[in-house]
Amino acid sequence: MTVTSELAANQAKDPAAVKATARRLLTELPGPRSRELEAERRQHVTDAFGITLPVFIDHAQDALLVDVDGNHLIDFASGIAVTSVGAANPKVAKRAAAQLERFTHTCFMVTEYESFVEVCRWLNEHTPGDFEKRTALFTTGAEAVENAIKVARSATRRPNVLVFDEAYHGRTQLTMAMTAKENPYRLNFGPLPGSVFRAPTAPAHTSPDGPGKALEQIEALLAEHGAETFAAMVIEPIQGEGGFIVQAPGFLEGIREIATRHGIVLVIDEIQAGMGRTGTLFASEHEGIAGDITLSAKALGGGLPLSAATGRAELMNAVHTGGLGGTYAGNPVACEAALAVFELLEDGKLLENATAIEAAVRRRLEPLVELDGVADVRGRGAMMAVEFSDASGPRKDLATTAAKAANAHGVLTLTCGTNGNIIRLLPPLGIEADVLDEGLAVLEASIRSVLS
Repeated sequence: MTVTSELAANQAKDPAAVKATARRLLTELPGPRSRELEAERRQHVTDAFGITLPVFIDHAQDALLVDVDGNHLIDFASGIAVTSVGAANPKVAKRAAAQLERFTHTCFMVTEYESFVEVCRWLNEHTPGDFEKRTALFTTGAEAVENAIKVARSATRRPNVLVFDEAYHGRTQLTMAMTAKENPYRLNFGPLPGSVFRAPTAPAHTSPDGPGKALEQIEALLAEHGAETFAAMVIEPIQGEGGFIVQAPGFLEGIREIATRHGIVLVIDEIQAGMGRTGTLFASEHEGIAGDITLSAKALGGGLPLSAATGRAELMNAVHTGGLGGTYAGNPVACEAALAVFELLEDGKLLENATAIEAAVRRRLEPLVELDGVADVRGRGAMMAVEFSDASGPRKDLATTAAKAANAHGVLTLTCGTNGNIIRLLPPLGIEADVLDEGLAVLEASIRSVLS
C-alpha cells in the first residue's frame, strides 16, 4: 500500500485523521467556555429543550459556525433548514439592519408597510400554480399550517383534515395532532384535537410497485369517513422530520387528482423543503404539481421568524376580514430579510449549488449502502439523508453514534426519522465545494467507525 492510499484508508475509518482545513478545533467539543455557559443554561432554561450539541456560537462565517471557544464547525444543519443562504449573510444583515433603524414593528393590522406587500407579491409570482393567488404572512411554520386549515375550513365549510404517515407539521395543539411522531412531539400532551385522519404514503425506497396501493387506501379512508367532510389534505413534498422521504413517482400527482375530484383543498407544506433547498424554488416543482395552498417558512426569512400561506385567491379571500392575522405576523425586519433572500435566489446560482451538493453527497456516501447497517442514501438537492437499518430493523443507535462522532470532530449534523435512525444533511446552499467535501469526509469516517 502506498503512503497516499494508506492515509486515505486511515481517513476512511477515523474522523480525526481527516485533514482539518475549514474546521478549526482548538478544544474538545464542547469547550470550557461552552461548558460554563451550559451549566448556567441549566440553571435558567427549562430542561424541556433538547440540545443536539451543547456549544455556544459566537458568530458565523460562510458555512462555518464559530463557538465561544474559537472552534470552527462545518454547518450541516443550517438551523434546521433556516439559514439556507448562510447564518451571517451580508445582504440579509444589511436589509434587516436598515429596517431596524427605521422602525422595528407597528403590526401590519394596525398600520401597513411596503415590505409586507412586496414579500406577498414575490410569493404570489413564484409559488407553483397557474392561477391568481393571495398570500398571508405569519411568524412560524406551525402558524402557517394552522392558518391554512382555517382557510380551508372557512372556504369549504367542512371539518376534517387528512394528513399522512411520517408527517411533521409543528408543535402547537393542532399541528401536534397532524404530526405522526409520538416522542418527543406528542408525548404527554393530549388530548389532541379531533377531526384529523392519517393516511399512508408511498416512499420511493419502499414502494417498488409504485403508489397505486397507497392511493387506493387513501380513497378507501375518504369513502369511510365521507370525502365530502374533508376540508384539506396536507403533505410535505419531501417529508422532513419523518426521514427525508421522497415519494414514489406519481404519488403526489395522485393525491392532487384525488383532492381535485373531491373538492378538498390540497395544502403543500414546503416549510423545510422550499426556498431552493431541493434545487428548485419549491420541492413540489419536481413533481409538476401545485397546491391550492403552499406553505413557506424556515429559510423564507433568512434566519428571522417569518412564514407564509400562499394560495388560490378565492380560497384565501374566503375568510372574513379580521379572521387571519397575528401581532408579529409579517414583522417588517423579517420581511426585509426575506426580500434579501429573494434577491439571492434570483440568479439561480444557489439552486445550481443545491444540485451540486446532492451530487457530492451521493458520490461520497452512496457506497456506504454496501455496508451492513446503512440502508439508504436519499433526498434531493441540499436535503439529503442516510438511513441506518439492518435485518433487526431500524438502528437508531448507529445513527446517533455516528452523528455524535461527526459533531465531536467539528461537523454539525442532525438526526431525524420516526425511529430516529436517519442522519440528515442540510448544509447552506452556498457552501464551498472544499468545505462540503471535508465535512462529508468526516461524516463518512464517522459512519465507518461505528460500523467497523
